[in-house]
Amino acid sequence: MALHACWAQMNFKSIALLAGLAITVFSMLTYQTFAQEAETAAKPLTGEQLIGAGLAFGLAALGAGVGLGYVGAAGLAAISDNPKMQSRVFIFIGMVESIAIYGIVMMFIILGQGQ
Repeated sequence: MALHACWAQMNFKSIALLAGLAITVFSMLTYQTFAQEAETAAKPLTGEQLIGAGLAFGLAALGAGVGLGYVGAAGLAAISDNPKMQSRVFIFIGMVESIAIYGIVMMFIILGQGQ
């Protein structure tokens, strides 16, 4: 009877949390089943690949940061003069930030060549 009262007091969130925990533990225990064989193991990354990936992302982030400083300052000046320019300023800021995203993509391409 006490066990039934305990289950009756649990709300939906706690049951969902317990179910999620059970699924996580089950997936962690069955992970070994889906592991790849040792024959298809990836070759290790070389130092040149790591340096290239670091330079690709680091320089892209540096360039995006400097560009964002200039565009942000000019954009704030434009918005203070004309508030209707806000959407255009955000488009330019997004274009500058995309440079950093290109750097991340190049980093992943370089690191993916080791496999």
